[in-house]
Amino acid sequence: MQNQKQISNLQEILQDLLDAALQQGATAAEASLSSEKGLSVTARLGNVETIEHHQDQGLGVTVYIGQRKGSASTTDLSAQSIRETVGAACSIARHAGSDACAGLPERDLLATEFPDLDLCHPWKLSTSDGIELAIACEAAALAFHPDISNSEGASVNSHQGVTMLGNTLGFLHGYSSTRHSLSCSVLGQREDSMQRDYWYSVARAAEDLQAAQEVGEKAARRTIARLQARSLSTRQCPVLFAAEVASGLLGSLIAAISGGNLYRKSSFLLDALGQQIFPEFIHIHEQPHLKKALGSAPYDAEGVATHARDIVAGGILQSYVLSSYSARKLGMQSTGNAGGVHNLLIDPGCDDYSGMLRKMHQGLLVTELMGQGINLVTGDYSRGAAGFWVENGEIQYPVEEITIAGNLRDMFRRLVAVGNDVDCRGNIRSGSILLEQMSIAGN
Repeated sequence: MQNQKQISNLQEILQDLLDAALQQGATAAEASLSSEKGLSVTARLGNVETIEHHQDQGLGVTVYIGQRKGSASTTDLSAQSIRETVGAACSIARHAGSDACAGLPERDLLATEFPDLDLCHPWKLSTSDGIELAIACEAAALAFHPDISNSEGASVNSHQGVTMLGNTLGFLHGYSSTRHSLSCSVLGQREDSMQRDYWYSVARAAEDLQAAQEVGEKAARRTIARLQARSLSTRQCPVLFAAEVASGLLGSLIAAISGGNLYRKSSFLLDALGQQIFPEFIHIHEQPHLKKALGSAPYDAEGVATHARDIVAGGILQSYVLSSYSARKLGMQSTGNAGGVHNLLIDPGCDDYSGMLRKMHQGLLVTELMGQGINLVTGDYSRGAAGFWVENGEIQYPVEEITIAGNLRDMFRRLVAVGNDVDCRGNIRSGSILLEQMSIAGN
């Protein structure tokens, strides 16, 4: 009941703001308003390190005077502050240049149905319970193996918020959501080799989090496995991206087919719509209405309705990722992706993690990537990496201080298999991804 009252109050504030924008000379306006609260607790070596209580709110407004646009924001939701913020946005718009593609989304694309996506699961987490959980998580990691020598700590986070969106086309809607997480990072040492690694669990509902002991032990197990890592000689070989890093490959795909990069002609997939860019067995799709999922939303950042849709089917690029503005620049229609994609999935194959290692037989398993060496204009890909060398389908030893390189267009085409070990901890869900070959630069 309290939550519904808060939503009603925020709706009233937003409607008053939109009315004020029209009164101050705007021909159209849109605004978003958020209010959230949360608790974060970090413990290190059995002691409390930080306790943070969060309570944030913010409002952003964009006005249009004809085809001229102005934006302003504030954290003060008083009536006077809102009037001043609207006034600032209108002032900016009056001095801005005209842009034929600027404006609100098409009215018939706005969401009119709002399914219950089961996104709000408040966690009545007291500070003392948060401390106990963080300490238990870290303790499990420290006790896992004698070579665990130190800790960067364990953290528990709980956030609950309301997001509200409205525009002068009559769209006005908001919903509540929660996000909870538990993480741990530890260091291991054996002789002169020292490594760190971590693990985390994140979910809409606290009961869906991994147990504290499980998170701590997984962080420790990953750290121990990396001790006494060595480099590799320069070579070309198959590469298996572990599920926790495989989502980055799909993130590069989304960046390359996003409207901003396309209309600026800064993408290696320019004009690739309808082309075969993956093997035929690859199916990549968006599922915005999955219940409890971290990327679920009934509409995008402009209020355009989200829908389940194919991005890649049969290996062929079926759709771009467009906001209203980028769609107009390209002479197309918004795909409901202002603000990004919502639950991107790549269909898994039959093999689990062990099966994927056997399928690769010999090659590099990548578990960590470093740096931002991706050129979206050319598709050239070069990043620092760490992981494990695999022979006869089994891990032989840990590897570090290497660089993996290739071209994303070739990497996509040479994708061999997708594992069923799907990582669901983010907006992009993927199993491990095996590529036929990449260049490895080492010793």
